[in-house]
Amino acid sequence: MKAIEIMNEEHKYILRMLKVVRKVCLNIMNEEEIIYEDFDKIIDFIRNYSDKHHHKKEEDILFTKMVEHIGETAEKVVNQGMLVEHDLGRLYIRQLVEALEKMKSGDKEAKLDVIANAISYTHLLARHIDKEDRVIYKFAERELSTQVLETINMECENFEFKNKEIKNKYVLILEELENK
Repeated sequence: MKAIEIMNEEHKYILRMLKVVRKVCLNIMNEEEIIYEDFDKIIDFIRNYSDKHHHKKEEDILFTKMVEHIGETAEKVVNQGMLVEHDLGRLYIRQLVEALEKMKSGDKEAKLDVIANAISYTHLLARHIDKEDRVIYKFAERELSTQVLETINMECENFEFKNKEIKNKYVLILEELENK
């Protein structure tokens, strides 16, 4: 499977998790019981599947090759767009974790920060994924040589082979949360 196809597929799992996040936030608004273990699983998925597994391939393999071989246009798109959005997503998750800790210790107002950061993350990632799928990946496929694309495919295949249990683990977590 080609690297970009793999990343498109991963986007589908991430988008499914964003729906779970929205549902959990709706439950908070409806004053249902907050299940902190579910938040732990959501954050684990986001940090370890979305970020360390998926974004790592983008940042360390695809985006690096784009900047190296396409030049200034790719550098602007990657450094001033994609990487900034990855970092903003990480910020929302750090603030979500902080707000959850405040909620656990009885700060009722922290519910606002939980919802605000979680929903901000879902909005950011949904737009980010759409941009990557419709524009960035197609730009890479169009502008990179066949040889460079093959190198990207090989590096992603090696990464996937070394981390094959990651996908299975996190798809199961996603399905468990979707079924709740």
